[in-house]
Amino acid sequence: MTKPPSTTGQKIEHAFEKALDPFATALKRATRTPGSDPAATTPAPAAGKPGLKISPLAVPFPTIPPIGGVEIATARAGFYKHERDDLVVFRFARGTSCAGVFTRHKIGSAPVDWCKKHLTGTDGGKDVRALVVNAGCANAFTGKAGADAARRTASEVAKRFGCRQRDVMLASTGVIGVVLDEKKIVAKLPEIENGLDADAWARAGRGIMTTDTFPKGSYAEAEIEGYKVRISGIAKGSGMIAPDMATMLAFIVTDADIHPNVLQALLGLHVRTTFNSVTVDGDTSTNDTALLFATGTSGAPRIGRVGDRRLKSFSAALDKVMLDLAHQLVRDGEGATKFVKVTVDGAASPASARKLAKSIADSPLVKTAIAGEDANWGRVVMAVGKTEEPVDRDRLGIRFGPNVAAVEGAPSATYDEAKMSAYMKNPEIDITVDVGAGRASATVWTCDLTKGYIEINGDYRS
Repeated sequence: MTKPPSTTGQKIEHAFEKALDPFATALKRATRTPGSDPAATTPAPAAGKPGLKISPLAVPFPTIPPIGGVEIATARAGFYKHERDDLVVFRFARGTSCAGVFTRHKIGSAPVDWCKKHLTGTDGGKDVRALVVNAGCANAFTGKAGADAARRTASEVAKRFGCRQRDVMLASTGVIGVVLDEKKIVAKLPEIENGLDADAWARAGRGIMTTDTFPKGSYAEAEIEGYKVRISGIAKGSGMIAPDMATMLAFIVTDADIHPNVLQALLGLHVRTTFNSVTVDGDTSTNDTALLFATGTSGAPRIGRVGDRRLKSFSAALDKVMLDLAHQLVRDGEGATKFVKVTVDGAASPASARKLAKSIADSPLVKTAIAGEDANWGRVVMAVGKTEEPVDRDRLGIRFGPNVAAVEGAPSATYDEAKMSAYMKNPEIDITVDVGAGRASATVWTCDLTKGYIEINGDYRS
């Protein structure tokens, strides 16, 4: 890893490089001839699995402006049989900070091991220069061979970008139990290097898709001492999604100047109520990775202390981006037709509230009833009671949107089956449960469980 500049000359060179980065990007874009942007003149390459219909809950990919200090390129490395980009590479300016949160799965992948090792080591996350993401091969449960492939990938990218291999972050998604063929990535590095572009967020979003049916992106702005800072992110995930991360990848970049320790604290704070509060099927993956990068090119003062009040606006904007991406994962749940918000109130503790909400959100019986637009709120009662969490049966209350199903531990006197059935036809459903055991609350977002989920996963490798 490159050490922080120590001499006056090195400091000037470092500052000059950072200052020039946005101008270099602008010049690159300005010198394009009209219509020369490939993304604007050619149809978007196929992405995801062929034959999948776009989720009815899909949202359009947002307009994401360039972020100073980061360029992106995509390519087809050939991890999939069909024509599509399946390799995405980010190149960052010198001095970029990085933080990460990863799966708690006991069988983590080689890329997860690589990132955790180098982000938690001495000076970890202080000068990250690249991120390499491939779709189509998870490189998980691949032993030493997989670890060696990850190391060789980082080494080859480091040679190209003039940094140490530990300055290269890795992420993979796809089939478990297949060793990554890093030669496919290495062969595309000349194309990647020539194709680096600050305005490639949409292509990157498509390049990391697996069974996703639409690319997922988000953008927000914040202010630090009068300076505008930008926050952009992309994510992928559709199935094997559960709290404590999921089979998801998320990459967020800001031009703020923030120390890695502060980034880590912010990421850990917001992941609990965003990426760790969504579930599609209750399964957790081997490859879950969320990485947050700060390039420091905005001109805003450096933030080096956790709890700095100047981070208030930034923290809120980061939470907005992360929650938006997390919601999009649920909206693209495999076979999903309903976006469901489950809120538990009156729990004995926040942990208890989360466990109760997750029990409801993960219940196949609850999820299939929602898919069938069946107002069977008795299944919610079942999902609450099976957790063994503190619940006061005689104070239990249940609402579906504005419709009260149960109150004070019994069916509501005002319950209207026709109104409840009509509400269940909505594409977005809110379920609120008060368990009468305390004052804690938690919210988990999920989707329904349909035949489409079985169809997608029944031939995942075919």
